[in-house]
Amino acid sequence: MLKWLAPFRPLYIQVLVAIAIAIVVGLVWPETGRAMKPMGDAFIAILKTLIGPIIFTTVVLGLTQIHDLGKLGRVATKALIYFEVVSTLALAVGLIVGNVFQPGAGLHATGPATGAAATAISNFEKSAAKAGGIVDFLMALIPKTFVSAFAEGEILQTLLLAILFGVAATTLAKRPSRTLDVIAEIQKLFFRMLGFVMHLAPFGAFGAMAYTVGTHGGSTLLSLMKLVLLVYGSCLFFIFVVLAGIAAMAGLSIFKILRLIKEEILLVLGTSSSEVALPRLLQKLENAGCERSVVGMVLPAGYSFNTDGTAIYMSMAVVFISQATDTPLSLWQQLSILAILLFTSKGGAAVSGAGFVKLTATLQSVPTLPLSGLGVLLGVDRFMSEARSITNMIGNTVATLVIAKWENAFDRAKFDAYLEDPTFREEWATRAEPAPQPHMQQAEQA
Repeated sequence: MLKWLAPFRPLYIQVLVAIAIAIVVGLVWPETGRAMKPMGDAFIAILKTLIGPIIFTTVVLGLTQIHDLGKLGRVATKALIYFEVVSTLALAVGLIVGNVFQPGAGLHATGPATGAAATAISNFEKSAAKAGGIVDFLMALIPKTFVSAFAEGEILQTLLLAILFGVAATTLAKRPSRTLDVIAEIQKLFFRMLGFVMHLAPFGAFGAMAYTVGTHGGSTLLSLMKLVLLVYGSCLFFIFVVLAGIAAMAGLSIFKILRLIKEEILLVLGTSSSEVALPRLLQKLENAGCERSVVGMVLPAGYSFNTDGTAIYMSMAVVFISQATDTPLSLWQQLSILAILLFTSKGGAAVSGAGFVKLTATLQSVPTLPLSGLGVLLGVDRFMSEARSITNMIGNTVATLVIAKWENAFDRAKFDAYLEDPTFREEWATRAEPAPQPHMQQAEQA
């Protein structure tokens, strides 16, 4: 390899360069930028095909290592309590920031939505109606068939099947070692496939970002810049104050955590999808010292139950719409909306336009707020998806590490060794196999 190309060898550098070029292409040649959409869609699509098998194999192999099923229950209980508490904090941040800075004040968007905005809102209404309530959500956790969860890319359904399979294998008097050996080999194959696909990450990030900038441009962004900046600022506050505080209480540094997942952060930034980082995170957190069983339980579940960035956006969006449509909300009404958001913000992570569908469902539960207010947000929603997705991913990474620490399922020596060995990090980033490394074995013995 040429010496001048050496600085561009790390994956995160390649993705960062691709994003920068994409922004230029989208601004200077918008038609070309819009034509790049299939490139981003194809990359995300192929990554999503790997998510189901990787989750299944990781969870099954992790659970079969647990001899005390009570531990499984403890991890699940702690995770659900953690998700609910942190999600409430995220919703509160959005409400407080929206009330203090009032991004929607003075817009006076009181008229009904028309044209494309009205059509879009109507579509979101239909999607929200199909989503149903809590009972429908719980029923949706059950797959139609064993393979349908994988075919439809349903993370929670796949997680449920993996838990049932793993618990069943654990409770057998004679463990099906041959079956588990096959699953372990299948896992290696899928992680090897992931390694191949990740070489295409810069192209995927380029296509997705070029399309976004080429389609929406900068004029729409400027008109609602205050709201966009507040969403980004709130997400940064949540990461460096709330999540940093939670991590610190568990003896972890948020800066080390961000350093650990910097490649995934840039990947999500380029694609605006936190799901594309899930397969890598599952193995990276295991390699960085978390027990496989905890990673397999907490991380996939968090993608539906712990969407902190989405929670911040939704609560702030509700306040914004009330201000923009001159529909003031009392403190009691806002607290009631917060309670509604605790339910409507859950699930649907894999649905296209999930944030807007959830927001529509919330507004339908609050008759005082007009749905036409959604039309004001349509133009800039896409510019805030990066903040939501990155915050969601970081929040779930912190959740996994913290719960692993609480369960004494975290090896600090492995974590530090992983951070301090750039050779190993880069080797794993391209090969992506779940194999133990010599320096980690030494760290375990130390």
